[in-house]
Amino acid sequence: MIHQIWQNKETVKKVKCVHTDAKKYIVNNALTVGKEYEVKNETEEFYFIIDNSGKVGGFYKEYFQEA
Repeated sequence: MIHQIWQNKETVKKVKCVHTDAKKYIVNNALTVGKEYEVKNETEEFYFIIDNSGKVGGFYKEYFQEA
């Protein structure tokens, strides 16, 4: 199961959080506006990053811009 080794995986790229205005979910506890995050995996819709909790989480790409 690849998701179990993502935290130790090489960083794909870095992205910067531009907002935490979620319509459906609370993301301001896991993301900080203006902070750069390391992308560990990417799909069409999500970035999988190490968030503020220190764990890998999947977030919509709309919260980020490439650093």
